[in-house]
Amino acid sequence: MAAKVNVITIVGSLRKGSFNAALARELPKLAPEGMTITASPSWADLPIYNADDQGATGFPATATTLSDAIRAADGVIFVTPEYNYGIPGGLKNAIDWVSRIKDQPFKDKPVAIQSATGGPMGGGRMQYHLRQAMVFLNAYTFNTPEIFVGSAHTKFNDKMEFTDEAGIKFIKQQLAGFEAMIRKLTGKA
Repeated sequence: MAAKVNVITIVGSLRKGSFNAALARELPKLAPEGMTITASPSWADLPIYNADDQGATGFPATATTLSDAIRAADGVIFVTPEYNYGIPGGLKNAIDWVSRIKDQPFKDKPVAIQSATGGPMGGGRMQYHLRQAMVFLNAYTFNTPEIFVGSAHTKFNDKMEFTDEAGIKFIKQQLAGFEAMIRKLTGKA
């Protein structure tokens, strides 16, 4: 039997009732048999990136811990809302810190993206914005199926469980495809 691929989720929202955090919590039970999915370390306490601060005090422990987790994982799944047509500022800040660490951890890393929003488009503009950042960081971004959960408030029950059958089917397809991509890129049999 093939070794499991280890994937971490990075959630782009800090909100307590975040649909994206809820979706990320659902992924382990939707994952294919050959994939393990766990949450990344929190990035919530990162200060706003400033090269002067980096030069004076180095990297915050949170940035180093997150970088180490990304580097150790076989793949990363971003599950994030869209803020003002783009990547949420806090998540972009975390990516900015991580991107400056020696042996930048997104290089050659398989990355998948999912988004849930209250609006009907489901975060499509943010996903393309995040894809641009991943191109610059030399990550390998998974293409299709893409996961856009629009009108998210109608697709979760009162326990914040994802109940949209069509969405669950697409997520299972994405995770199976992402596992295959990871195995192809990493040679992990």
